[in-house]
Amino acid sequence: MKALVYRGPHEVTVEDRPDPTVQAPTDAVIRITTTNICGSDLHMYEGRTSVEEGKILGHENMGVVEAVGDAVTRIRVGDRVSVPFNIACGTCRNCAHGWTSFCLRTNPTEGMDGAAYGYANMGPYDGGQAEYLRVPYADFNLLHLPPGTEHENDFTMLSDIFPTGWHGTELAGQAPGDTVAVFGAGPVGLMAAHSALIKGADRVFVVDKEPDRLAMAEKIGGLPINFADGDPVQQIMDATDGVGADCGVEAVGFQAHDPSGDEHPELVLDNLVDVVRSTGGIGVVGVYVPQDPGAPDKKAQQGRIGWQYGTFFSKGQRMGTGQCPVMRYNRQLRDLIIAGRARPSFLVSHELPLAQAPEAYGHFDRRDQGWTKVLLHPGG
Repeated sequence: MKALVYRGPHEVTVEDRPDPTVQAPTDAVIRITTTNICGSDLHMYEGRTSVEEGKILGHENMGVVEAVGDAVTRIRVGDRVSVPFNIACGTCRNCAHGWTSFCLRTNPTEGMDGAAYGYANMGPYDGGQAEYLRVPYADFNLLHLPPGTEHENDFTMLSDIFPTGWHGTELAGQAPGDTVAVFGAGPVGLMAAHSALIKGADRVFVVDKEPDRLAMAEKIGGLPINFADGDPVQQIMDATDGVGADCGVEAVGFQAHDPSGDEHPELVLDNLVDVVRSTGGIGVVGVYVPQDPGAPDKKAQQGRIGWQYGTFFSKGQRMGTGQCPVMRYNRQLRDLIIAGRARPSFLVSHELPLAQAPEAYGHFDRRDQGWTKVLLHPGG
């Protein structure tokens, strides 16, 4: 099969790799119809992780079942399915409590709970930016989709970014009528804004500096805040008569930077502590890592980020963090798509064959105008 392979910082290539096979009775093999480039793939692409050379990338996957193991009874050959980026066993303590993003059995990496396809430190699993993908524990992990091709560009968001955006609002404790501040208008931030509006937010401020992303936020009903025009906290405070937001979502992560491009990993956390009212909630779904050799200072290189914890404490705020347990939300979000209540495909800017993936990575990494979300179709 053809697959996209990591070869070093800013270098990915499409190569021939052996087709995946059923290795355990609980496995399935999926023919990939759509796989997406995710913003968190760029951490690996830029050399900011310990991902090994030769890794097949891609954790946002959907397709059609080609083969199943003898123990697979719910999923059948020919089923159209969404593949959550979490690889979960379904029976460990965390899975049993709905925390499939922290499965205790699927990742042999020391000190890491939770596994994923094609990602650094998330286990030995190939990704799905390829023609085929092996899925462990298929009966538990795979989500049925209606047959055919309808809603393809919406359903492809169910593997990660739509549930992750929704998870950000859940971690923040958003309630109907809340004013929400979303920092980051990349795909996850836009999905958080879309989720907040579906859930009945009064106002959703979306903070970024890229004009195309801010225009997209405004198109779905968000209120764009360009931090290149001035302090985003002050802009939101002015717009709310000094009250601030009821809750906020961090959708940027450890590579947060100021308008000049200098990195400050604590920047968005500090802004959210300042702009969210006392007793409000903050949901952090932007990626942070235990070690970051490329960080601007020694403490951040060790994963130690100095942020306004004292103010956070004194304001009585609460914070939820961590990767999204996709299965907690994906069935409901699928049904919102089918009912026409959710349309996550609004952020798709490009649909390309797998052969053009290396070029697409470069455009997406540079934040080139108009490259907001790239879908890859390995079949053509």
